[in-house]
Amino acid sequence: MGRKGSYDSLFSMRNNNFVAYYNENKKFMSQVKENDTVKVHYTGKLKNGQIFDSSLEREPLEFTLGQGMLIPGFEKAVIDMKVNDKKTVDIPVTEAYGEVRQELFHKVEKAQLPEEVKPEVGLGLVSKDAQGNEHPFKIVEVNEDHIVVDGNHPLAGQELVFDLELVEIK
Repeated sequence: MGRKGSYDSLFSMRNNNFVAYYNENKKFMSQVKENDTVKVHYTGKLKNGQIFDSSLEREPLEFTLGQGMLIPGFEKAVIDMKVNDKKTVDIPVTEAYGEVRQELFHKVEKAQLPEEVKPEVGLGLVSKDAQGNEHPFKIVEVNEDHIVVDGNHPLAGQELVFDLELVEIK
């Protein structure tokens, strides 16, 4: 069943399911599944259309599904895609960076800031914990004697839209 020559077999039967092959058993028309390593081009946008990130001017994003390296909604969107598939997906807050968490807002006395820091709204700061881990914060309020910083991810509380193109399944 299948062609001879440079193809081992175009289609073969395995466990009552067709499996497609070409050249030395490389996958042909296979779909992304859990634990696959894939390459994806993407454009991430807010619901209002503002682009916040894109891979189109650089190498595609390579990742292995199921390792928790990306937001859950992005990984779910790639499942079952085939090479060269394109789609647009809406990712709800709960499958993106989550809701804005009030406990991640902190009041910091200006006296605690290094002298060279001139606090202004939008300025990014980094704090180290006792284990040496760095935590980014953004100044959201400046008062006479203190500032308020926000430790939420910049996209927390946002529904996201991604244009995806599956480039490769490794």
